[in-house]
Amino acid sequence: MSFLDNLYKELILEHYKHPKNKGELPPPALRAEGINPSCGDELELFIDLQDDKIASVKFTGEGCAISQSSASMMTEAIKGKTVSEALALSQKFKDMIHGDAPAEELGDLKMLQGISKLHARVKCATLGWITLEQLIQEAKA
Repeated sequence: MSFLDNLYKELILEHYKHPKNKGELPPPALRAEGINPSCGDELELFIDLQDDKIASVKFTGEGCAISQSSASMMTEAIKGKTVSEALALSQKFKDMIHGDAPAEELGDLKMLQGISKLHARVKCATLGWITLEQLIQEAKA
C-alpha cells in the first residue's frame, strides 16, 4: 500500500471518527435533508447565511465512512465562503469525483479523488454536496 493510500484512509477515518462541524444549528439557519437510497446514507445540513456568506455550517447524519467524512470535509471547505464560491467548489468536487482532474481549490478534498474509481461510492461522496446545492436552491426560491 502506498503512502498516499495510507494518507487517504487515515484522512477518511479521522473525519469519520472525529467529524468537524457535527451538530445542528438553531433557526433561522437554513436546513435540508439528503438521502442516498441505494445505501441508506442520511444527512441533514444546516447553514447560517450572513450577507451571502456561509457564517456557520453543521451537519448531522448516519452512513458510511465516505459519506460522513466527505460531509465533514465539505463543512470545513465552505465555511466563510460566499454562496457562489460554495457552489463553484461543489461543482469542482463533483467533477473530480466523476473523473476530472482535481482543482487546486479543493485542498484536502483532493484526497477523495480515488473514489471516482469506486462507482458505487460516488453517491456517498457527493451526498453532502448535493444537499448543499438543494439547500441553496430552496433558499433562493
